[in-house]
Amino acid sequence: MKRARAFELYVAGVCVILGILLVGQVRTQEYIGKSQIPSRRLEDLSDMLRRSDAERMILEKEVEVLREQVSKVVEGEKTAETIRAELAKARMAAGLTPVEGSGVIVTLNDSKRQALPGESPELFLVHDNDILQVVNELSAAGAEAVSVNGQRMVATSEVRCSGPVISVNNVRIGPPYEIHAIGNPDALDSALHMRDGILDTLRAWGIEAKVQKAASVQIPGYKGGLYFQYAKQVLEGAQK
Repeated sequence: MKRARAFELYVAGVCVILGILLVGQVRTQEYIGKSQIPSRRLEDLSDMLRRSDAERMILEKEVEVLREQVSKVVEGEKTAETIRAELAKARMAAGLTPVEGSGVIVTLNDSKRQALPGESPELFLVHDNDILQVVNELSAAGAEAVSVNGQRMVATSEVRCSGPVISVNNVRIGPPYEIHAIGNPDALDSALHMRDGILDTLRAWGIEAKVQKAASVQIPGYKGGLYFQYAKQVLEGAQK
């Protein structure tokens, strides 16, 4: 807006000069009409009046041009502000900015039970699929942002077993697994506590699964890179 303000001040200055010229022109005309002036002096005053009139017309045109420029600058500033606001919304929707709001915190931890003979110890551990099911339930219940052990879940995020640990966004994490979700706390809590849902299944194997409602949940922005090798943008009107 500084540029627009500068233009406005410039236009104001030109208007002041134009006003002075107009006043001077009027006074000159009155002086010519009322005074007894020698013919030579009268010609000089007439020439001055014509020059003043020409300068006034030039300044009037310049004022009009400057007013148009001010309008364009102001409109450009508004457009830039709109673009910045839309970009901020897009970054938040893409998960690139930190967010905060009410929601739930889910904690998953490996079972402390010992496997009986013939049982696989893997049954008592939290796996990538368990985390994915919890994340999916939260998303289906209206979660607006989700993170796993501080890793923001975005469109390209992966959750997969990587040896004895789990990898999220190519970052290895281990138990306990803390899943933060922002959304309606009651709706998120109800979705996770459905009968025979994911939490009931995990608890049946002794896996620790706790859900805590929170008035304020903080979720960081995605810190990884976003690279698209095969996906290309489709411009509006170009799609067949």
